[in-house]
Formats: sequence, C-alpha cells, structure tokens
Amino acid sequence: MSLGPAPVLALLLALVHVSLYVLIRGSAGQRLPWLVLAAFLGAWAGDALGARLGIGYVLIGDFHLIVASVMAWVGIAGVAIVAILGPQPVPGGAEPVIRTTGLSSSRFRRVRARPDGVPGTEAQASLGDVPAEEPPPWPDRAADRHADLDTDLDSELEDPA
Repeated sequence: MSLGPAPVLALLLALVHVSLYVLIRGSAGQRLPWLVLAAFLGAWAGDALGARLGIGYVLIGDFHLIVASVMAWVGIAGVAIVAILGPQPVPGGAEPVIRTTGLSSSRFRRVRARPDGVPGTEAQASLGDVPAEEPPPWPDRAADRHADLDTDLDSELEDPA
C-alpha cells in the first residue's frame, strides 16, 4: 500500500493555514486539534474537488493548491462558528456549579459557585427583584391572620354572651 502525495500535502497545507489563523486570532485554546483536523479534511476535499472540476490554476504535481486552501479555510471557519455558538469555557478550567436555593415559597436565589467551592457571582431571581437580605415589601398575611385569630379567641373567652 502506498500513500499518495495528497494527504501529506493536505496536512502540510492545513498546518500552514491553522498557523496563520492562530497568528491572526492570537490563540486557539482547546480548539487547536479540531482546527487542524477540519483544515486537513477541507484541504484534502478541496484537492479532490479541484481535480473533479478541473480547476488547476496553481498545482504542486497533481495537488490543487488554491481550491485546497479555500476549502481548508472553510473548515477553519466551520470550527470557529461552532466554537462561537457553543458554550463558553470558564476561566479556571472547570464548569461552574449552578444551584438554586429556596429562600421562601416565592423567591429563589441562584448561586454560581466557582470550581474551588468559593461562592462566585450571585444573581437574584425573585419577584420584583427584592434582595434576599431585606424583608419583602408586602405585608405578612400569615402573621396578620394569626393575630386576628388570637384576638377573636380572646374576645370569645372574655365575653361568653
């Protein structure tokens, strides 16, 4: 079994174009292997497409350099778009833990904890955006009802008529 020049040239072309992308962008982070793979497959497919369509402006042997380069950039763009639309990584490496703690029956506070266990930013999600530390602006109906019942019972006990 012999390996033709197309995969080797596609890999070299992919490395050149991914290097240019990282130079322009500044960093690739954890996307680097995906970028190399997408650019390699794009360059290899571009060579096959150029051979099939007969587009041969700049050739290295039978390798169609221009179409392979364009398709390598299409692969790089595809990975970049998926990375933008996907979830964003958190500084520190781990995904944050989001938990909801019930403060009362009608208000909840979402707490975002950092991976090291220290609470991070807190976002209030409650009716009317009332902070958890302050009492609610509405009257405490349950306490009023209990006070009314106590008053009614006291008056009935004192006044049997």
